Amino acid sequence: MWRVLWLGMLSLVLVMAQMLSAQARPESLAPLADEVSPAVVNITTTTVIEGRTGPQGIVPEGSPFEDFFREFQDRNGGNNGGNGNRPQRSSALGSGFVISEDGYIVTNNHVIADADEIEIEFFPGDGQPKELLPAKVIGTDPNTDIALLKVEAPAPLKFVSFGDSDTARVGDWVVAMGNPLGQGFSLSAGIVSARNRELSGSYDDYIQTDAAINRGNSGGPLFNMAGEVVGVNTAILSPNGGSIGIGFSMASNVVSKVVVQLKEFGETRRGWLGVRIQDVTDDVAEAMGLDKAKGALVTDVPDGPSKEAGLQAGDVILSFDGAVVENTRSLVRTVGNTEVGKTVRVVVYREGKTETLKVTLGRREDAERQANSTTGDNSEPPKVTEKELLGLSVGLLTDQIRGELNLPAGTDGLVILSVNEVSEAWEKGLRAGDVITEAGQQKVATISELETRISEAKEAGRKSLLLLVRRNGDPRFVALNLLK
Repeated sequence: MWRVLWLGMLSLVLVMAQMLSAQARPESLAPLADEVSPAVVNITTTTVIEGRTGPQGIVPEGSPFEDFFREFQDRNGGNNGGNGNRPQRSSALGSGFVISEDGYIVTNNHVIADADEIEIEFFPGDGQPKELLPAKVIGTDPNTDIALLKVEAPAPLKFVSFGDSDTARVGDWVVAMGNPLGQGFSLSAGIVSARNRELSGSYDDYIQTDAAINRGNSGGPLFNMAGEVVGVNTAILSPNGGSIGIGFSMASNVVSKVVVQLKEFGETRRGWLGVRIQDVTDDVAEAMGLDKAKGALVTDVPDGPSKEAGLQAGDVILSFDGAVVENTRSLVRTVGNTEVGKTVRVVVYREGKTETLKVTLGRREDAERQANSTTGDNSEPPKVTEKELLGLSVGLLTDQIRGELNLPAGTDGLVILSVNEVSEAWEKGLRAGDVITEAGQQKVATISELETRISEAKEAGRKSLLLLVRRNGDPRFVALNLLK
């Protein structure tokens, strides 16, 4: 009796589970496609390319086959009847989506970069523009590969809104729309395969999806099942250029912030803290007395907001404006999303205790332009008397060495003359020409001072010694094991 009842209840549970599963995935995506399609656009760009003499793109310039291919092109009209230097027009295709009824359109920067003309084709339907409309560029952000365009339409346009990409879960259904391989308005479906992917940029936050994304899909929207844009389709991972189910869409929470700034200013305005940082590794944490590897380790504080606020090289930033700092990536993104000119609280770990500092943020773009306007000169270090320590051969800095290494006058430290290639120092990237300016978070200017720091660390029971090393002016911390 109980067995029969138990089996009946189990069957009921299985039936309910199947019903819930069926409800989780709609029988058709057609209603969603009907809702969002009118806001998706095809983008055609035209670029004028200066004419070239010779068979460019067929054989390298100067090749022994160059004359043969030039003669072949001339016979077949390849040089346009002798006008081979005449400028030619090149076209490319991409995708985008309308975000306001007055004609603002989002796409990828690489879709419209260097374009001389941009034309927008709208999804066919009632109330939609029937002809291609020219678009102008409002602003671009190469760091996130986002561009904002504007068209003047005869009537209000249908548009879509951004959703909260942070709520997207691995396994959620998503739909990609765009202009793959020039085929026009096309839809593909899949799931969120992974979150928080990083490709190459400081501000990367990609959603990975197996929804088919191909060339021409770039700049198109990735929708959730509510018809909200949770990503902008940007890149694929593929050995052959076609979709293999690994596509990347820039998260909408990144894109929406960029779009607001492009619309208001025509450019981005990201917060700037004014420090150089690196991740805290396990050995660095142990050398500094941290209970675990966390935060962002400050390696240098040039002139700027942080220096004015009192931050120092060797500080570990644990919290920024109330948000916990997990690593350098999280700090860069959080700072970049913070308003320029805002005064924030920064909690740092310094010499065994925490301190709270107030920093008024500058603008990152201004700092980058200033940094790009300066250049350096690198030279090989000369041979001087050396001392073997921790797998390194080090020597004293002299005025001559400072000049050859392009170091500021008065810079103190020890120059690395050579590195044992089987040592931990080599594995961690130390090379000849690097300059050690601190050891154990204390300045060193002589070999005896470095030896003292090594002895002090060993006496304190430390397993490693933290060095502050500069290369071409850029500092970083390296922890070397004292037991090896």
